[in-house]
Amino acid sequence: MSEKLKEIFDQHGGLMRTSELKAAGYYYQKMQKLIEAGKIEQVRRGYYQYAGEDSFSDIPIITTLFPDGVLCMESALDYYGYMDRTPAAWHLAVDNKSTRTRFYIDYPVIKPHFIQSDRYRVGIEQVRIDGKTVRIYDRERTVCDLLLHRNKVDGEVFNLAIQRYIRDPEKTEARLMKYAKLLHVEKKVREVLGVWL
Repeated sequence: MSEKLKEIFDQHGGLMRTSELKAAGYYYQKMQKLIEAGKIEQVRRGYYQYAGEDSFSDIPIITTLFPDGVLCMESALDYYGYMDRTPAAWHLAVDNKSTRTRFYIDYPVIKPHFIQSDRYRVGIEQVRIDGKTVRIYDRERTVCDLLLHRNKVDGEVFNLAIQRYIRDPEKTEARLMKYAKLLHVEKKVREVLGVWL
């Protein structure tokens, strides 16, 4: 039973809608029993995930519920190895025309950043995390955002991230300056990173 259930969830990328569960033969009563038994859990209305020991990744939920989301700020810093502590929430950049209420979910904890359309598209790239394709801001966009929101970031996190970016062999200084101009943080880039670049 558990194996079959896990297989079905795996075929759907770890997250299933009510309609998909029904199509697989799991109607309301069966679903309630699975929830009570701790086999599946509701992540938001109409969406369920398999609750086995290896269902620890939040990525399938994030990519399914927020396909327009872009990992940013602490989540991007964590991905690039620019910070040591695990972020308390998933930081997602979305277009500022996005509906606010869709981020009101209990799990995983999402911290949306509503960005103007023209700025939102700057620096998006795709990476693989836990077998899923995820949209994330590249290193340079992440550093520009860090400088832009310096007052909202812990000082220790800020300093470590800047030091690690400076030492990162994959950094692209020309791209950093291009983004800095687009995002109006040129002065901050020169002040904070000018000495090392």
